[in-house]
Amino acid sequence: MTEAPSTLPAALLWDLDGTLVDTEPLWIAAEMRMMHEFDLPWTEQDAHQLVGKPITWSAALFRERGLPLEIPQIADRLVGEVMDAVAQQGPPWRPGAHALLSEAAAAGVPQAIVTMSYRRQAELVTTALGPGVVSVIVAGDMVQRGKPDPEAYLRAADLLGVDIRACIAVEDSVTGTAAALASGARTIAVPLLHEIAPAPGLSLLSSLEGISLHQLVAAAP
Repeated sequence: MTEAPSTLPAALLWDLDGTLVDTEPLWIAAEMRMMHEFDLPWTEQDAHQLVGKPITWSAALFRERGLPLEIPQIADRLVGEVMDAVAQQGPPWRPGAHALLSEAAAAGVPQAIVTMSYRRQAELVTTALGPGVVSVIVAGDMVQRGKPDPEAYLRAADLLGVDIRACIAVEDSVTGTAAALASGARTIAVPLLHEIAPAPGLSLLSSLEGISLHQLVAAAP
């Protein structure tokens, strides 16, 4: 892409898993271990159903599949295993994501993480980024309605004190993209595990690698 002059957005609203960090393999591995411990079948295809969904929604599905644990137990176990892996290995950044976060922070663009993971997971990533990069987190345990409902994105804009329509949201999943579009944010999808169909008000990028802040803004609808 060529560099193009553009007006900076009121804020950048980032999904976490699959967009900023490629933690989906960690989630899938944790799910496999948990289900197989109880001799219950679970495949990667099953796991792909959960991408972008709230953890409590996923936990309810595990119970439907016969897992003899309560929803809070399931959620705490999965979150704990993924957090332990990230703490030991460091955040597995998607190509170009860390550079864009840093460039936006240097340019004075407010940034939020809008995720269906729990707040403590997002805090692990923001700590790795250092102070002043991400100023707001809206996580799955902070909202009543998870993605694809737009509540999380609308709350992030409200906490930042900006108009959602002047923000750019970046997502990787079908569910998350639907939430961002429904919020009214200018939406960019960088698909990871699932193909995302073109839609009005949506821009698609194959990767963030090599993309500057101004190029990202220029690509947004």
